[in-house]
Amino acid sequence: MVRSDYSLPLAALLLLGFGLLVLHSAAPGNEFLRQLVFVGVAAVASAVVLFLGKSRIVRFTPHLYALSLVLLVLTRLFGTTVNGAKSWLYIGPLPGFQPSELAKIALILALAVALHERPIRNLKGYLRPVLLTLPPMALVLTEPDLGGALVIAAIGAAALLLRGVPWKHVAVAAALAAVALPTVVWPNLAPHQQTRLVSFMNPAADPQGAGYQVIQSTIAIGSGGLLGKGWGEGTQSQLGFIPFRHTDFIFPVLAEEGGFLAALLLLGLYALLFWRLVAMAHECHQERDQLIIGGVLALIGFQVVVNIGVTLGLAPVTGITLPLVSYGGTSLLVTLTALTLAFTVHRDRNTQW
Repeated sequence: MVRSDYSLPLAALLLLGFGLLVLHSAAPGNEFLRQLVFVGVAAVASAVVLFLGKSRIVRFTPHLYALSLVLLVLTRLFGTTVNGAKSWLYIGPLPGFQPSELAKIALILALAVALHERPIRNLKGYLRPVLLTLPPMALVLTEPDLGGALVIAAIGAAALLLRGVPWKHVAVAAALAAVALPTVVWPNLAPHQQTRLVSFMNPAADPQGAGYQVIQSTIAIGSGGLLGKGWGEGTQSQLGFIPFRHTDFIFPVLAEEGGFLAALLLLGLYALLFWRLVAMAHECHQERDQLIIGGVLALIGFQVVVNIGVTLGLAPVTGITLPLVSYGGTSLLVTLTALTLAFTVHRDRNTQW
């Protein structure tokens, strides 16, 4: 029996607590109470994952992946448009949810199964992982949800890199991406997404339009100073200058009200979370375990880097939330479930598949 290491759940709980504290100040309405409800739902889902164990979870992978694609298709046909993206699905009296979030976990598991003991020696080796990654990424991109599609692409790329890819293949992939971005991705973006990407280069060119969010965000972060203005006392956030302050732009609220030290503490907690995921993957001897934990790291790490980069003006606005901190029931549920999946795989690392 392998002794479990509880540093990962401790880091996750600290981040969640930190996030709820910031959200209580940033949320303009009943979002804080709704987030608490989803914390309870996520706790139930995590308990189910812990009970099932890694072997039984992987047996459900084909069904989970197929279900995620079906839900994405239903979203494309019958989904509800929110903030310019048709990414929400409502089924009867149930609360709305984003199937793209479920697709991320399903893809992590599917890639771990597909790449398990399948070394990539030639172009044929990429066929299965590419065919698994492209359908959910394309469906999410056409919603259009650029942020969600980028996260799915990051999961696919991380799985390939973890499995081992020759450097010459990486160079070819980079060249293909350079060609596809202007010819395939750019024409399929919504007009507001194209405007965001253009304004990234010079937000001041349209300070009341496309550049408004980033300008107000950087003002809030800079005005926080070392210790901040105090919880609930941020002028930029509390007076409504920061749009989406409880979702995509919650980091400026933290930096303004808690200052540089609070922002540094948050980054330190994320660093602890990432370090534990890397260490746990290293302690696993089976490739499938490593791929699953690595996929969870890519899922959360990519979102953290891009979200904070956007608020600092270092990346274009893509609509990616800050894991465990931003408001969002489906995102919170999937993030905590993914972390529980990584913990379960590590706990059962000596169990054969």
